[in-house]
Amino acid sequence: MRAFLTGFPGFLGEALVERLLARGERVTCLVQPAYLERAQERAATLQERTDVSADCLSLVTGDITDADLGLDDPEHHRQQTDSVYHLAAIYDLGVERAPAQAVNVDGTERVLTFARRAGIDCLHYVSTCYVSGRYDGVFGPEDLDVGQSFNNHYEATKFAAERAVREQMAEGLPATIYRPAIAVGDSTTGETAKYDGLYYLLGLIDRQPRVAVAPVQPPAGRYEFNVVPRDFVVDAIAHLSSRADTEGTTFQLCNPNPPTIGQLLDICGRVLDRRVLRVPIHARTGRRVLESAGPLSGLLGVEPASLDYLAHPTRYVSPNTRQALSGTDISCPPLASYVETLVAYMREHPEVGDRAMV
Repeated sequence: MRAFLTGFPGFLGEALVERLLARGERVTCLVQPAYLERAQERAATLQERTDVSADCLSLVTGDITDADLGLDDPEHHRQQTDSVYHLAAIYDLGVERAPAQAVNVDGTERVLTFARRAGIDCLHYVSTCYVSGRYDGVFGPEDLDVGQSFNNHYEATKFAAERAVREQMAEGLPATIYRPAIAVGDSTTGETAKYDGLYYLLGLIDRQPRVAVAPVQPPAGRYEFNVVPRDFVVDAIAHLSSRADTEGTTFQLCNPNPPTIGQLLDICGRVLDRRVLRVPIHARTGRRVLESAGPLSGLLGVEPASLDYLAHPTRYVSPNTRQALSGTDISCPPLASYVETLVAYMREHPEVGDRAMV
């Protein structure tokens, strides 16, 4: 099989390429020119780690926001492609609308055009659980447009992108959709590409004395915080994408038993050796305060848009994912079982920031 992948050397893309190489696929990665040097270094490491020949992994420069993906010879690559893995996106809660639209929506539509013209066996599209927006209720893999509002442009544009994928599926494009929840580092090594999401809360608590304060919108037991480690996400995608019976399906890659916000603060407090005092505040109020405070947000190390997820009303379920992965060793571990590994990596690698690849 010959795969064409976007989103390398991104956080999920790099790990997924390793899985694809390990199972014998030939992979061509579309790389933005600005990240070519980093991609070449990562590619060399992956080839050594998987012990595959140099021709099994190819890098080509381009950009999903350009016509024909910015490829010098798009027809050649279409002829050499059996499947497409589309991971490239701006994963940034605070992203402005214009770049989010250009990359997440317009870029996806250009990838869809490439996939159709290539006559591929399957498009594997990485969406997000948060296409749900602020839906107050249970959101399953069959759901998409449920009249939801959105917290930010990231959610809104990923929703629009998945809708475009589904429209093409309805017209006959073979595709599978994967929706990760909030992705964090590897559960065994802690490795991550950026400190966002959960890391904002961990960092906020870790920078305080033994008695720390953290915002919470009462009741703390109502809202869930759905976190999944990178290795679970890429292992699940690698396994599910290898099976012909998964085509046409949407899989939510979420934690079936996520902690509530109250439980999350307890977990963070234990691993950071802090007593966490809960400061009751409406999440939207806290966000507006940080957005208007300017330097305060930077001082606290918290992205204002992340506060919305401390009072997120949506509950995610994944019955078909759990069924499809039954009989394998792939399952989402509970956060408490690996959060210490995440914290150790965070403390050992302060040079990792919270900026997304763009």
